[in-house]
Amino acid sequence: MRDSEALLEGHFLLSSGRHAGRYVQCARMLQYPNFAGAVCADLAKYVQEATGHARPFDVVLGPAMGAVTFSYELARAFGVRGLFAERAAEGGFELRRGFTIGEDEHVLVAEDVVTTGKSAGEVVTMLRAMGVKNISAASIVNRSGKDNPFGDIAYYRCLDLEVPSWEAKDCPLCADSNVGPAVKPGSRPGL
Repeated sequence: MRDSEALLEGHFLLSSGRHAGRYVQCARMLQYPNFAGAVCADLAKYVQEATGHARPFDVVLGPAMGAVTFSYELARAFGVRGLFAERAAEGGFELRRGFTIGEDEHVLVAEDVVTTGKSAGEVVTMLRAMGVKNISAASIVNRSGKDNPFGDIAYYRCLDLEVPSWEAKDCPLCADSNVGPAVKPGSRPGL
């Protein structure tokens, strides 16, 4: 990840409102097709070995915007359809652009970095509301601090990464006069 400059160091405002001194921006790695292809091929191989199936899913689905490239490349590695869900005006996610998923299809929800699991969790909620029963999740990085932030579905990832974070009032970086203000590098609007 360092080779692709995906692991950033500085003072960051996370979408949760917390502050951190490190941030994983997988988009910086995924911009290089060779890195994206290699990471997704490795993750697909791991999932295939863990499940005992060469093609354990019918669809890989990622929340837009951050997981579009990752979900597509992971779908390519599995040889299945790669779709993305978009934010709905009333909140949560929805399928647009004529995308459809059948109730009996096996769906892998793909998110490049899982911190709280909120976006991917909202996609899981959308799928359940559609009647989809066979759902799993995958990420490049799990920085949630939990073995499985999704609870009752299978979760696969390449890397567990512990990144300390703080409430703004407790942030040691805010107190350090040599460090600038926290910057928001992610894709989710608002806090």
